[in-house]
Amino acid sequence: MQIIDAQIHLWGSGLPSNLSHRQVTAFTPAEAIALMDEAGVDGAVIHPPGWDPNATAMALQAVRDYPGRCAIMGSLPLDEPQSRARIAGWRAQPGMLGLRYTFLADPARRRLADGSLEWLWAAAEAAGVPIAMLATDSLAALGRIAERHPGLRLTIDHLGGRGGTTTLKDAAAMTHMPELLALAKFPNVAVKATGVPHYSSEAYPFAGMQVWLRQVYDAFGPERMFWCTDITKMRCSWRQCVTMFTEELPWLGEDDKRLIMGEALCAWWGWQRQA
Repeated sequence: MQIIDAQIHLWGSGLPSNLSHRQVTAFTPAEAIALMDEAGVDGAVIHPPGWDPNATAMALQAVRDYPGRCAIMGSLPLDEPQSRARIAGWRAQPGMLGLRYTFLADPARRRLADGSLEWLWAAAEAAGVPIAMLATDSLAALGRIAERHPGLRLTIDHLGGRGGTTTLKDAAAMTHMPELLALAKFPNVAVKATGVPHYSSEAYPFAGMQVWLRQVYDAFGPERMFWCTDITKMRCSWRQCVTMFTEELPWLGEDDKRLIMGEALCAWWGWQRQA
């Protein structure tokens, strides 16, 4: 079973603007690969963070330095006209799988509803470029986008929640779940089970989170549910993030684990991974 982490951040300068991340000035590819080897993680998808202007260059170098171990979900400036022309060739970059954005606050959040990003959805659909996003308060808007663009593969981050931008735990962090589950009817929408331990007030194995994971599994199925850590926010080890899913969820069969822990993600984002 290959184990692929669908979301990590790497950087070489600056402190993370999100205080939930480790407040260190660098978390490099070499550090990540060493920890992945220790945890039994075969590959990871890098999401270059905005606080380091050179993070994308670092991610592209990681793809070259560690063949088959790293891929990238990057971003284009949404307010620059030249971005539109770049989408058609976006996946031609080595290791580049798609695009990832955060739509938690205005004005970015408004743009999901007002139609001003229609060019992005249309161009990405035409080019076969998947898009991942953090958009907790706009899940209904994402459904409308998915319906208008059935060929566009959308992935919702952090179980549909706010991830490291919230201090809410347990059920209080999952009040959005009905809106998330309603999106399962769109076959082009998937969910990243990102950093689940962050949402729990319990110690490992974070048993109280099982009820929410089971709801997502029942709605989306293992083909549209992807394990990932956002490891620099976790208060447990990378290995524990793995075994929480592979050893502590008794309702997951072996085929389910194979899909959720990596195979389904590689198919969804088109990572033709060769170790």
